[in-house]
Amino acid sequence: MLTKRGNGLSRRDFIRIAGGTLATLGLSGALTPKLARALEKAAAGRPKVVWIHFASDTGCTESFIKSDHPSAGELVLDILSVDYHESIMAAAGKQADEVLAKAVAGKDYICVVEGGIPTVPGHGMIGGREMLDIAKEVCGNAKAVVAIGSCAVDGGVPAAKPNPSGIKGVGDALGMTVVNLPCCPVNPEWLVGTVVYVLTMGKLPELDKKGRPLMFYGRKIHDNCPRRTHYDGGRFVEQFGSKEEAAGYCLYKMGCKGPEAWSECPKTRWNSKESWCIEIGSPCLGCSENNWTDHFGPFYGKLADIALPYGDVTADKIGIGLAVVTGAAIAGHAVLKAVKGKGEDEKK
Repeated sequence: MLTKRGNGLSRRDFIRIAGGTLATLGLSGALTPKLARALEKAAAGRPKVVWIHFASDTGCTESFIKSDHPSAGELVLDILSVDYHESIMAAAGKQADEVLAKAVAGKDYICVVEGGIPTVPGHGMIGGREMLDIAKEVCGNAKAVVAIGSCAVDGGVPAAKPNPSGIKGVGDALGMTVVNLPCCPVNPEWLVGTVVYVLTMGKLPELDKKGRPLMFYGRKIHDNCPRRTHYDGGRFVEQFGSKEEAAGYCLYKMGCKGPEAWSECPKTRWNSKESWCIEIGSPCLGCSENNWTDHFGPFYGKLADIALPYGDVTADKIGIGLAVVTGAAIAGHAVLKAVKGKGEDEKK
């Protein structure tokens, strides 16, 4: 066990990371000692990670290095052994190829894939090799494969129609089961949480039908949105820059895809939990869902009417419906009050 700061993480650092990570995952603080022991064991064994890039803008790497529970530095330098990562390693050219070959030969590593995979020959090359061939080799030898970001999950923006390069997500391109962590880019805490969960529990977290961990993709943004009360009350933003927008009204009519998007963005938030898309006034684009660039376009176009859980009223009709219901309730209250007053007068 490493206890001196000069040689790795101190026990105090382990407990701090454990507590912060459990809070991120929404798990009980009683698991902190178990997580600390798992992280200590991980530090001793340094689980190996091979992180490969294909068709993407490296946005998920940018997101990852801004993680703080634990930080990317703690993950890369103390907890995991990131044997290959094109964006942060010093090696380049043939030396990088040698590093990758050595890492893959061990076959005892977790493969993290960022970016979609071009399947048309000649449309995606690294060092004279097809990206598809590299993926087959690296992912095929890994003990687990994690696809991070929309590009790796289903091709993302690069796979938007007409997609002349035939870009696909990792699972589809290779015909294999992978853990999918979509969003554009992925929230770093979801990647950290998935890795730490595996280290702590010794197994993968429960996944949905799309291969996404339920602990991060188990609820719709709409159901957990702080603007939901405005939706239920029929209060919508009709135009950007309006007083309704300033008041924080629901963005459904401005193209928000929250009613059809599954993720914990409202809870986890971004940039050290500072904010997230809807909180800063942007409608959700639905980037946690497959084929979101085509399925949810245009981004500021309204979804089809969404039925409310307590009736057949749709979002477009809810304002009118509530107004009628409220008017009827006021009228009913007035009638009851009048009847009650008349009864009291007769008694007198």
